[in-house]
Amino acid sequence: QVQLAESGGGLVQAGDSLTLSCAQTGRAFSTPALGWFRQAPGKEREFVAAMTWSSAPAYSNTYYSNSAKGRFTISRDNAKKMVYLQMNDLKPEDTAVYYCASDPTNRASNPTYFVTWGQGTQVTVSS
Repeated sequence: QVQLAESGGGLVQAGDSLTLSCAQTGRAFSTPALGWFRQAPGKEREFVAAMTWSSAPAYSNTYYSNSAKGRFTISRDNAKKMVYLQMNDLKPEDTAVYYCASDPTNRASNPTYFVTWGQGTQVTVSS
């Protein structure tokens, strides 16, 4: 059973940076795509960023939402089974619970491919 555990959330001010981490444990798929989603209060969960697996990291495909492009960077450490989300220039509208997710098909191009989810970590950005 694949398990995902996020960490790194917190309360920051607008303009600050924050890095989220997600660890895979259990019987994890060896080569899943990994991604980040978020859900703000009263809103549906939305895609933030995703990254496919590749034995050569330079050949991984990355995907970003329009709101994340230019401010957020997804990265992964395959040996450690970790995925990260570096978030810069945070805005109050980035306030949400951020979820890590795994796509065993390693496609990542559609949110429906992500079938395993973590419990989430809260990010709050004050103005």
